[in-house]
Amino acid sequence: MRTTRVTAAALVAAAALTLSACGGEPLKPDSVTQISGDRSDTKVATVLDRPFAKPELVLTDTTGKPWNLREQTKGKPTLIYFGYTNCPDVCPLTMSNIAVAKKALPQADQDNLRVVFVTTDPERDTPDSLGAWLRAQDPSFTGLTGDFATIQAAARSLGIGIEAAKKEADGGVVSMHGAQVIAFSPKTDEGYVLYGEGTTVDDYAKDLPKLVKGENP
Repeated sequence: MRTTRVTAAALVAAAALTLSACGGEPLKPDSVTQISGDRSDTKVATVLDRPFAKPELVLTDTTGKPWNLREQTKGKPTLIYFGYTNCPDVCPLTMSNIAVAKKALPQADQDNLRVVFVTTDPERDTPDSLGAWLRAQDPSFTGLTGDFATIQAAARSLGIGIEAAKKEADGGVVSMHGAQVIAFSPKTDEGYVLYGEGTTVDDYAKDLPKLVKGENP
């Protein structure tokens, strides 16, 4: 596996972010990151020379209590993903891939790793429903919900575009969002590695032993 190394500034300036297969038109070029899910060049991990700062984000966890991202993940290897529980494909696959790969880690590393799922559809993803969905993936995963504008601002600070959930002509509701997973280093608490939606179980399993140590994959 080869690793791409770029700067956060270069990513932010790249072009529009193509939203995940959960639906919708690409966002206009502004301040979002473009990460491709194309695996033809085998460039799975994108390592940033200028990492993203961890957002100052306080939302509601699956127990209904306030959860401060910076405080709760300080000094911990952390993976963050923005998605929603009614997503038909990308979101459950991404969480499942991480959950399976995580099990290959030594138990101490599993216990230390933080995996945070932030909903892009807070009106439907209540603490209870989000908790039930995540427990089916991995009971240790943290689910966060809350004010959409707050969630959107946090996502954009990491170069991820999301849009409010919309009702389709057939009555279905679709939440459009970027499909990147961002890894934060336990050494610096900065987001320094990005993964696109094409990342497999094997990809995560190969990289997680390094990510939990704050090393480059």
